[in-house]
Amino acid sequence: MAYRTIIFDFDGTLADTLEESRQIFNRLAPDYKLRQVSAEELPALRHFSLKELLRHLGIPKRRVPGLIARGTSMMRGNVTNLDLIEGIDAILPQLRERCDAFGVLTSNAPANVDLFLRAKGLRGLFNFISSTSKLTGKAKHLRAIRKTFSLKSEEMLYVGDEIRDIKASKKAGIPVAAVTWGFNSPEALTAETPEHLISSPGEFLALLPPE
Repeated sequence: MAYRTIIFDFDGTLADTLEESRQIFNRLAPDYKLRQVSAEELPALRHFSLKELLRHLGIPKRRVPGLIARGTSMMRGNVTNLDLIEGIDAILPQLRERCDAFGVLTSNAPANVDLFLRAKGLRGLFNFISSTSKLTGKAKHLRAIRKTFSLKSEEMLYVGDEIRDIKASKKAGIPVAAVTWGFNSPEALTAETPEHLISSPGEFLALLPPE
């Protein structure tokens, strides 16, 4: 592989934010007349696409930007206390040595990502943090990153944990690695045919040639 730039999703890919996100959603739910989500329900939700998830939870698409904005703001106070995905901290420096740039593209707030990475001693590895308030807006940002860094599509790799990450990468014409430790299940991710399916952080090292 000749990946020169690796771009990571944040929630569920680098940071274990699932339970925090569930609790924040439940605190917001009454304001939007939405039902709350129990921890026991999460395994079933892992099989849903974004469209299926919104329908299942009864969330109108017009409400999504507001929920994201309020939710990410609420997360800021506790983001430095959240955990890294186990084992990812040991792998990121090794990967960074083998490519030209690291970035983050997320639906979370850049300030949250910055605070989290600084707290974990990893901010220096990343050249940029980009975000979109639209859950389906990542393809546009991936194309913009490609243009900014004067890259060919095959020189980029997006890493995410959701079906929508795979769809965005395919729409942008950029290879994608789907990680199985985040929100969507391995079966749901496999059905979207990502270029790579990663089951543990150590498997990333096989995607790049040795230094």
